[in-house]
Amino acid sequence: MDPQTRTLTLSGDWTAVSVARWQAPRIPSPSDTPYTLDTRAIGHMDTAGAWALHRYLRSLQAAGVHCDESRAESTHRALLKLVSERGDSPPPAAPPREGGLTQIGRKTMESLHQSYSLFSFAGETLIHTLPVLLQPWRIRWKQVIAEIQLAGVQALGIVGLLSFLIGMVIAYQGGATLQQYGANILIVNMVAIVTLREMAPLITAILVAGRTGSSYAAQLGTMKVTEEIDALRTLAISPLEMLVLPKVLALFIALPLLTVYADIMGLLGGAVVAGMIFDVPLSLFLQRLPEVVSGSTFWVGVVKAPVFALTIALIGCHQGFLVQGSAAAVGRATTVSVVQAIFTVIVLDALFSILFNKLDL
Repeated sequence: MDPQTRTLTLSGDWTAVSVARWQAPRIPSPSDTPYTLDTRAIGHMDTAGAWALHRYLRSLQAAGVHCDESRAESTHRALLKLVSERGDSPPPAAPPREGGLTQIGRKTMESLHQSYSLFSFAGETLIHTLPVLLQPWRIRWKQVIAEIQLAGVQALGIVGLLSFLIGMVIAYQGGATLQQYGANILIVNMVAIVTLREMAPLITAILVAGRTGSSYAAQLGTMKVTEEIDALRTLAISPLEMLVLPKVLALFIALPLLTVYADIMGLLGGAVVAGMIFDVPLSLFLQRLPEVVSGSTFWVGVVKAPVFALTIALIGCHQGFLVQGSAAAVGRATTVSVVQAIFTVIVLDALFSILFNKLDL
């Protein structure tokens, strides 16, 4: 900055790298005579350099020192004009806060949209897989057996352990009350009815939803991100037939069998507690079991399992097909699939209870 010639001369490169080391000259005293901006010696200028120069010119103007930019290079003037127009624009206004009713309405519409999307996916799956079910030789049975191995056989440990412990808890909590009235033998009634009708199918479905349903969403979501599903469509292979149908069939077969296994382990856990704590020997427990458990009590619990299986498999596959973007979307879809599956299973279980009550079962 030359006070004699009233010239502000710029030279060198005005880029993001060089501007970081730039020391702004001292602002002179206010004067009515403007300075002339000379940019002919500038090598390169980018938006970072233009923004630094723009801020310095504004500080000069605020101090009462005017600067004539008309003699600067046309490209530099255009860049200064651009950063001044964009940089001086006010920030966007914050979005208005949603009221309570607005949030409820938005959440309701999102839930309705999710339900509609799920039913559409279920209908599309049925349309694409029904011809295959009518021609069983087209089903990939090796893949179905592999899915049964993953969803059923490998889940025996966790399902059996939790069912056994839950049977023990039911027998212990109920037996502590029944013992006060000398009705220890009724532990058999309570454990058998609660386990066979409600706890075994419900706990098994919840475990499968968290273990298998989430894996379906993660597997299909990853394939969606890596465009493997698009590649199948390019090869004229239906992803529903190749990926969804084996999973649905496998879970449809495995979950009822897991429920029966959970029934056995739950009754065994109750029998252990009844014999060790409440003086109900195993022989008496097994002798009384057929007297208090009717065929309908057993089938009421088993009938729920295929419905739960279809629900869990469709929700997990549906969330996997909805994945878009990056790996973070896979994690979100996995979480949503577990939450939706568990919530839907509990709602269906409540509806089954009402239905069986109306049918006197």
